[in-house]
This record gives sequence, C-alpha cells and structure tokens, in this order.
Amino acid sequence: MSSALAPLGGAAASSTLPGSEVATVAGDAVEGASSSGGTANDNPSGIRPVLQNIVATCNLAAELDLKTIAMHARNAEYNPKRFSAVIMRIREPKTTALIFKSGKMVVTGAKSEEQARQAARKYARIVQKLDFPARFTDFKIQNMVGSCDVKFPIRLEGLAYKHGHYASYEPELFPGLIYRMVSPKIVLLIFVSGKVVLTGGKVRNEIYEAFEQIYPVLQEYRK
Repeated sequence: MSSALAPLGGAAASSTLPGSEVATVAGDAVEGASSSGGTANDNPSGIRPVLQNIVATCNLAAELDLKTIAMHARNAEYNPKRFSAVIMRIREPKTTALIFKSGKMVVTGAKSEEQARQAARKYARIVQKLDFPARFTDFKIQNMVGSCDVKFPIRLEGLAYKHGHYASYEPELFPGLIYRMVSPKIVLLIFVSGKVVLTGGKVRNEIYEAFEQIYPVLQEYRK
C-alpha cells in the first residue's frame, strides 16, 4: 500500500463532511463524471478526472460600497440581511463572484485555472468601471473539484471496512463513501455506481495523482 494512503489519526479519520458541503461538492460533479476519459499513455489507469469547479480568491485592495455595486452593475444582487456580499454573475466564463465590502472576492464555477483568473479579472474591471480604486491582487486557487467514472460498480461496504482509518460510509446519511487521502490531501466521494468526485486540490496534478492512487483500490473492490 502506498504511504500516501497511510491511516489518518484522531477524530479526523472518522468524521464526515457536513451535509451541505457534500451536496455542493457532489452535485454537478457526479453528473459530469461520465464525460471523463484519458489514454493509457497519459496515465496508468487510462482515466483522467475532469475538472468541474474551481474556487479562487483575490483581493481588490479597496473598500467597496456594496449597495452602489448592486444598483449599477448587471447581474448583481445584494441582500445584506441574508448574506454580507454582492453576488455577481457573468456568462463568459460562466462563473459567480462573491464580492465583500473589504474588497475580498471569491470566484466559483470556472472549469480551468485560466478561466478562474480571466473571470476574476473581469469582475475586477466591472468594479473599477463603477469608480472604485480596485486592483487585481493576491489571486489564488483555493479548491478544485474533479470527477470521473471508472465504469464498474464498487463494493463500498468492503472498502469502508478494510480502509476504516481513512474512509467513512454511512449510506443512511449520504450515498457515497468519503475517503480522506493523506498525500495528496484530497477528499474523494466514491459511489457504488463507479462515479468518483475528488475535492481539495489546489493544483490539478493533485487531483490526477489522488485518482491514480485510489484506482487500484477501487479495482480491488469491484463488484
């Protein structure tokens, strides 16, 4: 067994993701999993996870009047009683931004690193055009979500039993097995259908490496 799959210690090993986090991570990613693929030359498994969502942050380095932004920008909404940020959307690349009074911004929905950066720059320009002294600084990718389909059913009960230190499976709460890999530090949601969602990466190679490590384990528990 690879050292990267070494048991996790303490409570973290047995804890599960919050329901809302699981739903967010697994939603569109599971639906998009069947589109993944690769060649044996690219990677040993012949399967390459497809990036479904990238979460990035940046700093506009200016104090913002959110009410003004919401009133004058297109596709922007602001309801301070519900959430303390302006929610803004653009169509290309199709993304959503959360813009905070402090100038901090979170961008979600991009399918690649370049799309995430391009979208963040577009949001910054929108704010600049509203006469705020905004700058595009501290861009950083915080999380990547990828998915793929191994095309065979998996015995989740057996996998959870043998890998109990780093896997949790409670089908009455969530239909997928949650597998917390140590290195790279990736959380995998594994479904009986063979669909796999990987989250927690900051670079795409972490997603790819995590899948290559888990693939032999999934083959071992093939139905």
